Amino acid sequence: MTELAPLLLSAWVLGLLGGGHCLGMCGGLMGALTMAIPPEQRAKRLRLLLAYNLGRVASYAVAGFLIGLAGWAIANSPAATALRVVAALLLISMGLYLAGWWSGLTRVEALGRGLWRHIQPVASRLMPVTSLPRALVLGALWGWLPCGLVYSTLLWSASQGDAWDSALLMLAFGIGTWPVLLATGLAAERLTGLLRKRGVRIAGGLMVILFGLWTLPGPHQQWLMGHGNAAVHGEHSH
Repeated sequence: MTELAPLLLSAWVLGLLGGGHCLGMCGGLMGALTMAIPPEQRAKRLRLLLAYNLGRVASYAVAGFLIGLAGWAIANSPAATALRVVAALLLISMGLYLAGWWSGLTRVEALGRGLWRHIQPVASRLMPVTSLPRALVLGALWGWLPCGLVYSTLLWSASQGDAWDSALLMLAFGIGTWPVLLATGLAAERLTGLLRKRGVRIAGGLMVILFGLWTLPGPHQQWLMGHGNAAVHGEHSH
């Protein structure tokens, strides 16, 4: 679990700073979810938003587990290195996207449009949302909306070669998207404004780019790991 911690942190940052993209995909739905609820019923509005986002994040975790099975199947094959390189490049691409320097990542959204054509009519029939079960199911369905950021994170999580690790990474990513979407549904402009600040997005993007460079297979990993082990042995020798 210790080795997974930095990956979970990276996944959470991707979700948090990718929230601006989530606003474009789900922001309208956040407003529609709470439109039928009077402003004075703030507690009910929050419960519906929480249920919707719980369902959405659960769908990310399920997708992560399923694609993680494929990653596990090739983890010990010659293709494992290639998958890790692809994952690193996707991380770098996500960093560039979060920093606002390159938006080519959104082109992969076309991959899921066929599936979404079958899901969308079912999701639309759940509107308007007036109960927690409807909000939960709607979120679970809406989690399959074509999204370049989600798809790229899925492929990156699959490179870990473990279905449960992949599910946990997607869970962390989904939790990272909560603040922006909850703030949007509750009309908390201050938080959404902070996460949209260019300096915050660039800092987060650079962090993800550096992590992507670290993920690339190469001698730098062995050197750093060896350097860290040498430091630990040096401390024990005193």
